[in-house]
Amino acid sequence: MKPRNLDDLSNLSMLELFRVEAENQTSILNSGLLELERGASSSENLETLMRAAHSLKGAARIVNLQALVGVAHAMEDCFVAVQKGRVQLGHAEIDVLLRGVDLLLKLSRREDPNGAAGEPAHAAEIQGLLDALVKFRPNTGASSKASTTPTRSPTPVATVSEEAKSPSKRASAEPKPRDEINVGIASRDEKRAAVEVSDRVVRLTAENLNRLLGLAGESLVESRWLRPFADSLQRLKRQHGEISQQLDHLRQFLDQHQLSEQTETQIAGLFHSVSECKEFLGQRVEELDLYDRRAAHLSHRLYLEVLRTRMRPFADGVRRFPRMVRDLARSLGKEVRLEITGENTQVDRDILERLETPLAHLLRNAVDHGCESPEERKLSGKGTEATVRLDARHSAGMLVVSVWDDGRGVDPEYLRRVIVQKRLSVPALAEKLSEAELLEFLFLPGFTVKESVTEISGRGVGLDVVQSMVKSVRGTIRIVNEPGKGLRMILQLPLTLSVLRALLVEVAEEPYAIPLSQITRTLKLRREEIESVEGRHHFRFGDQPVGLLAAQQVLDCGTPKAPGNDLPVVILGDRSTRYGLVVDRFLGERELVVQPLDPRLGKVKDISAAALMEDGSPVLIVDVEDMVRSIEKLISGGLLARIERQAVAFAETKRKRVLVVDDSLTVRDWEEKFFLNGG
Repeated sequence: MKPRNLDDLSNLSMLELFRVEAENQTSILNSGLLELERGASSSENLETLMRAAHSLKGAARIVNLQALVGVAHAMEDCFVAVQKGRVQLGHAEIDVLLRGVDLLLKLSRREDPNGAAGEPAHAAEIQGLLDALVKFRPNTGASSKASTTPTRSPTPVATVSEEAKSPSKRASAEPKPRDEINVGIASRDEKRAAVEVSDRVVRLTAENLNRLLGLAGESLVESRWLRPFADSLQRLKRQHGEISQQLDHLRQFLDQHQLSEQTETQIAGLFHSVSECKEFLGQRVEELDLYDRRAAHLSHRLYLEVLRTRMRPFADGVRRFPRMVRDLARSLGKEVRLEITGENTQVDRDILERLETPLAHLLRNAVDHGCESPEERKLSGKGTEATVRLDARHSAGMLVVSVWDDGRGVDPEYLRRVIVQKRLSVPALAEKLSEAELLEFLFLPGFTVKESVTEISGRGVGLDVVQSMVKSVRGTIRIVNEPGKGLRMILQLPLTLSVLRALLVEVAEEPYAIPLSQITRTLKLRREEIESVEGRHHFRFGDQPVGLLAAQQVLDCGTPKAPGNDLPVVILGDRSTRYGLVVDRFLGERELVVQPLDPRLGKVKDISAAALMEDGSPVLIVDVEDMVRSIEKLISGGLLARIERQAVAFAETKRKRVLVVDDSLTVRDWEEKFFLNGG
């Protein structure tokens, strides 16, 4: 279960603090029980489970939640019995204990856990659980019965207080990485221990953290301003050197003539002053260059350190998935093991929160669609237990998250038949589609390969949600399919939403930034490679025709310039809808600090955000998805052809010349204006 993300615990009541601790402890119980079910019944694991149940019981006593005390105490007795070898835990026993964990969490979240009239809430459910625990917990009936008494015993409170004074024991149950600042939640014991240990916990609100990150970004941008200033001083130094050379030539020329002593003294003084200025300017330029490097390095380090406070380990966002996969597999009669790698991979807080729902969809699809039943796996020569792997890693400046299963994969021919049956393609065209093109249909809203709708899947919503989320954060998703061996979903996402790697282009003498992750290709297109079909311009990219249009036309910022021999083109869109955008020139790649637009502006067409250049000038960041939609509207509305007829026709090798002949001056003048205005 994912712990609550509270910004400041200092103003919370005891009951609210207990709820935070309940989420932490139930997360430990969930993880430990799943480990036990997989056969990892180590003494350390059992000790962790017993301590979590005991701590939760003691905390519940402190806030007088007797309903939780009884359940936690009964579960603690079970763990003690397992630890002493009196009980063996199987799937049925783990199911009951997991029910207990869910009940503990449910009770902790209620406003009146003990009931409005003193009767425990969910009394029937609690008693049913206690009865189930008694059945496989020998010789502990009296203990269980006593635990349900509403009286408050002082002895367990003392026991809990002793444990609360010993944070080292709690730390062993839920280890935290050292040498890092944790921004977010901390348990009640960690609050007390914060003043006793060297690893202090600093709690900041999300708003303060965002402001701090914004200031660090501004500091980084301001430090870059020194570089253009230092370059201008270098140019001044070179000009000063040229003046010095010209003066030296003048002195050589004057040496050939007889000059008065006073004049020679003045010339010598002038040369001495120029020499001193040159030396002084050189020293100041070197000092400024050194200061520029130090300031840029310091600002970059400051920004990275602040940025790290926004990062959270990947494990924080996937804690509930092992339990979810286990319960889903058992409900489907399957044996599935979830393996998570890269748990310590650092992920931006905002991206991690957005990832939770898409990953849940992918994991459910993997278990329901991909993983076979034990009988099917035996027939195909596989082990009875299927494996689903969730992996997170950093690669080439991006976050790569993949969900892989060793199930049946997707049969391309079956998928082809489903596409035809749903009338998404005619049979003749469907036969020509490649496997990669067929798999793209899985992302369509409402598309599913299942014949019936269940509570788990069959409505064709999951992959559509995944793709929408990935596109919203400027990421990409692709499918690697191995029929009979498994399916892999690979999500490539930015490491953070605060920093953007982008290609800067110039359009109508203004810079625009296009996110690199959403660019298919950049190229210089020769004019002879451009084709004209039905009044629209295209070029061949691989085996696919790509529509070509001017960026000024889409952004509505003037008439396209007359092209040169090679056109700078940025290819946008996915495989099904690609367009080539002609820009004036490429300005290079940049790493930009994203600055959101003022909310009062609303949604700016084709623009997602802004940033500042090294010299402090603003640059707009293109919303590629919105721009593709704008292009499609231009095409569907017939505006594209009309605008291009008014613009310079860059499909021609040179301008056409028309000779107008008429014996009437008035007619010739009218015909000339007619042709120049485009008819």
